[in-house]
Amino acid sequence: MERVFQLQELDQVVAQLWEEGKNRPVWAFFAPMGAGKTTLISRLSKWLGIEDSVSSPTFSIINEYELPDGERVCHMDWYRLNGAAEAVQAGVEERIISGDRCWIEWPERAAELLPDDTWFITLRADDADTRHIKTGNQSFS
Repeated sequence: MERVFQLQELDQVVAQLWEEGKNRPVWAFFAPMGAGKTTLISRLSKWLGIEDSVSSPTFSIINEYELPDGERVCHMDWYRLNGAAEAVQAGVEERIISGDRCWIEWPERAAELLPDDTWFITLRADDADTRHIKTGNQSFS
């Protein structure tokens, strides 16, 4: 998928993302600071029925949520990590190989830990209300 959208269209984008990527357990969100990674993940979580407040796990590295069907979702933010060794120490590798659904912000901090079947979502803010999103089997610049 490649799409330009307005923020008021976020629910439609989330539905399209889910349809396209629901069979991929690991999603890697690439975007500059402030482009809307956490907003997108938060809206996706709500759309899927997660009732907990969803926020970026910048300091905790990993937040865990549960879908209504009992499936676990690990929301990770690797911004503060300095490479794969630190990521492993923080427990992210264990979560990635667990089979749980993993949504990762700042995956480039330890990209070598991403499995081959990772689904890449690249987000860019074109202006205050407009975003450009691309998805696929590899990251985009």
